Amino acid sequence: MNSLFDVQQLLKKYGTIIYTGDRLADLDLMGDELKELYQARLLETKDYQTAVLILRKRIAEEQAKLNA
Repeated sequence: MNSLFDVQQLLKKYGTIIYTGDRLADLDLMGDELKELYQARLLETKDYQTAVLILRKRIAEEQAKLNA
C-alpha cells in the first residue's frame, strides 16, 4: 500500500466508498472507517498503520493547500 488510491481500494474491498465532495472530510471519514475495520479485527496491524500514515500525510497536504 503506497497511495491514497490503495487505501480507497482497501476500503472498497470491505464495501466502503467515501465521496462527500469535501476532500478533508473524505480523508477523515476514511480514517474512521479504517479504525472500525481494525477494531473489528478485519485489518492486520501493519495494513492499518500504513493506511493511517498515508491518510495523515494527505490530510497535512490538503491543510497546507488551504493555508497557502
